[in-house]
Amino acid sequence: MKPRPMTLSRVLNLRPVAVGMYVVIVGVICWSSYVGAQRMGYNWQWYQVPKYLFTFTDDGFQWGEIMVGLVATIGLSVVSFVLATVMGLVVALLRLSGLVMGKAVAVGFLELIRNIPLLVLLYLFYYVLGPIFGLDRWAASVLTLGVFHAALVSEIFRAGINAVAKGQWEAADSIGMTRAQAYRWIILPQSVRFMLPPLTGEMVALIKSSAIVSVIAVAELTTVGRNIISDTFMSFEIWFTVAAVYLVVTVALSIGVAHLEKRYAVHQ
Repeated sequence: MKPRPMTLSRVLNLRPVAVGMYVVIVGVICWSSYVGAQRMGYNWQWYQVPKYLFTFTDDGFQWGEIMVGLVATIGLSVVSFVLATVMGLVVALLRLSGLVMGKAVAVGFLELIRNIPLLVLLYLFYYVLGPIFGLDRWAASVLTLGVFHAALVSEIFRAGINAVAKGQWEAADSIGMTRAQAYRWIILPQSVRFMLPPLTGEMVALIKSSAIVSVIAVAELTTVGRNIISDTFMSFEIWFTVAAVYLVVTVALSIGVAHLEKRYAVHQ
């Protein structure tokens, strides 16, 4: 069998090449930041960063402020993603229901949310709806992230459901299943393998989007970083550390779901 030629795309997709490119890009960013800081006469204080991650006191091991902020970010992201998943599934089912009113509501929701910037939506929930419904910062943040990403998640659900072969619907009808039973026992379980990769990407995007709630002083990772910088003026060290924490969390999530996806595919 004749081997395929090594095109540029194949070379760039090789794992060693991809890792090497990543290392080079990160190195260039770090070097550029270092050179810029040196020209500014910046006083590096990396030795102070570890205490914001963890410390050992007379009471024993203690998590630092950054790690406490990370826990808050993860909690906020998980709750928001659950809300986005539930709302996204409802919107997707309404759009696929065949009902004129259901489709109109779903399309109206999608067009409204997708055309409002996330920051503006946050201000609407906190400053406009917050006083009316008694929403605190945390609730407004969860609703903002959940509603914004629900519009995106609904499209993932709709695409995953449509990817299931039409013959599966016909098989469900032939054994007398209702539409709800077909969704529950046949369509949704089979659509998981189509939806898992984009849902993972959406979860990663939501974690990164959660940083925007720092503008209303929610005590998450970005807000904690800003507070530390205001006290210590260690802008470069803290922002690099915060960025690294976000990177570790999102990469770990991507790797974990990739293994889950591979395992799921084996048992098909």
